[in-house]
Amino acid sequence: METLILVKGVLLIIPIVLLLLLLLPARPWRLPVAVVAGVVSAFALSASLPSGILAYSVSFAIMGCVYALLTLGLNIQWGYTGHLNFGVAGFFAIGAFTSALMTVEAPTGIAAQYTQMAFGLGLPFLVGVATAALVSAVVAFLVAVPVLRLRMDFLAIATIGVAEIIRLIFQNERWLANGPQPLRGIPQPLRCLVETQGCGWLPPWATTVLEPLTPRDYPLFYLTIISLFVAGAYLLMERACRSPWGRMLRAVRDEEASAAMNGKPITYVRIQSFVVGAVIMGIAGALYAHYTVTIDYSHFHALFATFLVWVMLMLGGSGNNRGAIIGGFIVWGVWSGTAFLANAIEPLLALIADDLPRRAAYFRWLLVALLLAAIVLFRPQGLIREEKRVSRYLRE
Repeated sequence: METLILVKGVLLIIPIVLLLLLLLPARPWRLPVAVVAGVVSAFALSASLPSGILAYSVSFAIMGCVYALLTLGLNIQWGYTGHLNFGVAGFFAIGAFTSALMTVEAPTGIAAQYTQMAFGLGLPFLVGVATAALVSAVVAFLVAVPVLRLRMDFLAIATIGVAEIIRLIFQNERWLANGPQPLRGIPQPLRCLVETQGCGWLPPWATTVLEPLTPRDYPLFYLTIISLFVAGAYLLMERACRSPWGRMLRAVRDEEASAAMNGKPITYVRIQSFVVGAVIMGIAGALYAHYTVTIDYSHFHALFATFLVWVMLMLGGSGNNRGAIIGGFIVWGVWSGTAFLANAIEPLLALIADDLPRRAAYFRWLLVALLLAAIVLFRPQGLIREEKRVSRYLRE
């Protein structure tokens, strides 16, 4: 038991340290404090939390990371450039299905009668994620050329239409990705680490250390993987948004006419930001697919993959990458917590009317809507304001 707690604590160190680095202010002592606090917290959580609660917390953190990536992608499009994109779910679906088709083995025999797919190449996980990003970029470019000529309300309507078209294609064209039926068997990276047979390439001492882990502990590995993706995307976006390119995005957003008068290629800048945001959304879709193992078109409904993401960005702070990630985790926590609240109020609803307990789930959306209204009324700039001076040279 002590060995199992020790291994779980080690696996939790990287995600917790990365979270603390995001939360702590930019000071010289931030890294050592985050490392020490992360190590202590990781071992304390693995030792004190029951296995069920720890597993739920890890699952919550993984989905929080998925939404954090979606919010980062939307922040590039809306927060920095002003694109009113209501088609987040479309690029989320493209990334998920593309990575699944690239990494799943094509079914044969009787299985082929129940699972239809355009191709199944059985490629590695990283190849699937890279392909998902590439396909999302190509589709975003093809969409951006005609759609970004529109403005505000018309742009929002167009992006909603694009996302619904993408979702309905995956729903109705069964030859592509099994249509309305689930696409199963999506491989998970490093899954062999918790399997009985182990990984052939792993040194004997590492196999001995990981021996206490069971397949139920695999999410600990996946949390580390997806945390590294979130950290990498955050660092890249921070570097890009503090560069001349990022300041050009803000100029196009705030005063397009002045930016054009100063020789900035407005059309190309808009297309670039739209494509970059779509790439991050596609990566989020790929990571989501490899975590859930089974996907279908219903996973990419606009309410879950677009509306919630907008609430996350508005709460965290539009135009601030750190705020976007924090907002993603907070709203996902609210959404997850309202599930327990909906179950708790069912007896009270039954006292009012017999059919009300069946509608308790709708109270989750009511609470999220109230949260959105509170943000607009009392904190329209979000929890973390947009930084107006982002150049590191100006700071010096």
